Amino acid sequence: METLKAYRYLSISLLIFFSLALSAQTNYPALQDAFSKSYAYESRGNFTDAITTMKGIYQEDSYEINLRLGWVTYLAGMFTESSAYYQKAIKLKPYAIEAKIGFANPASALGNWDQVVAQYDEVLAIDPQNTVVNYRMGSIYYGRKDYAKAEKYLEKVVNLYPFDYDSMVLYAWTEYRLGKLREAQVLFNKALLIRPKDASAAEGLGLIK
Repeated sequence: METLKAYRYLSISLLIFFSLALSAQTNYPALQDAFSKSYAYESRGNFTDAITTMKGIYQEDSYEINLRLGWVTYLAGMFTESSAYYQKAIKLKPYAIEAKIGFANPASALGNWDQVVAQYDEVLAIDPQNTVVNYRMGSIYYGRKDYAKAEKYLEKVVNLYPFDYDSMVLYAWTEYRLGKLREAQVLFNKALLIRPKDASAAEGLGLIK
């Protein structure tokens, strides 16, 4: 008897699973059409219709739709709404890096820098070598005049991408602010190899001399 009950339970579970799977497959053409239209509206700068199109097929448990709405509402200047969509996407896929980086756009626009740092910390816990986030963390701490922390992040980026101008020149300024003039001089000169006659690097060298 127990075996029969278990068999029936398994059968019902499988029916529900295949029914949901079939339903999801059936919806893909409509979803793809909506995404396509939303992209087209965005390319024309029509963010209102890009948002409306996505809301017409909204599913709260869809990572992709929440991520897309997070982006287009951000473009439309709806920063609070954008943050909410990105947070839903993060909740649906906690290990997804793109949603955390996306969240930083509206959060920074709202001045919620502690929330930005918290999300970036989570990204680096998953992907310690992420150059985008390491550079942004370095920039944030440089802006806060916490040069010791900025140095840690920027050094990592420069080690990974030694010929990247933005990270090189910011790292040079960080070393300068820390009083590491010899290191700063070398870094400013390297920045000028990447971007000859660069005003920022030239200014830094002038201050050292």
